[in-house]
Amino acid sequence: MQPDYTLVTGASMGLGKFFARAIAARQQNLILVARSETRLNALASELRSAHGVLVEPIVFDLAAGRAGQQLARGLRVRDLAVNLLINNAGFAVRGQFWKLSLERQLEMINLHNTSIVELIFNLLPSMIEKHSGGIINVSSMAGFQPVPYATLYSATKAFLTTFSMALREELRSTGVTVVTVCPGRLRADPEDEDSQKQREKVPGRESSHEEVVLATLKKFDSGGGLVVPGRANRLTVMGQRLIPPNAVPKIVARMSRPKDPLRKP
Repeated sequence: MQPDYTLVTGASMGLGKFFARAIAARQQNLILVARSETRLNALASELRSAHGVLVEPIVFDLAAGRAGQQLARGLRVRDLAVNLLINNAGFAVRGQFWKLSLERQLEMINLHNTSIVELIFNLLPSMIEKHSGGIINVSSMAGFQPVPYATLYSATKAFLTTFSMALREELRSTGVTVVTVCPGRLRADPEDEDSQKQREKVPGRESSHEEVVLATLKKFDSGGGLVVPGRANRLTVMGQRLIPPNAVPKIVARMSRPKDPLRKP
């Protein structure tokens, strides 16, 4: 019998790594996708040794054009069946929209939106046919409002959140569970030196990786839906609805404006 796998994108670090560990602890096989071969192989070895599950690391860049379709095609060629898709890969760039690299910003759209749509479109039919399976889309609190100086980041996350939540309603009768998780700022990963450096600002209080993963999988087990980890973050989302829409980007701009090293305090 063909084994089922959970596919985790952006699995080599951050939330993806913590999702992979939590899924392996549930004795589920894994497909780990990321760009870093060294980190992927190290994590794959760790999970095989700790939990005795099958782990397939795939070095792949989902920010490239048609990447989602190419990855799905590769999974079919290798006869790897996915019953849970965790779309976690992502990155952010900060600054004035017209001064940032257009190529880099288009890669962000590909990664956060296009590749996710392609992967879901290609992997969903087999889940529906089996009347089981699931999709977890890792969005952000930044998707609940415009974020100046992270303009396209917040826009891509807004698309992902609305797409994911609408898809859940379409799939209610199919047996496929959909979770949309919107964390705020994450604490630095003590295992990752890069995360100790300057990180992107997003609205909401700081959460641990473990907290986000636990809340997400709990929501998945209970039938899916929207997750905003942390009570303070949930109150922030609700409170924004009481603010006039034109005032929101002005308020967020004051919090998210990059520091100018030449500007006097």
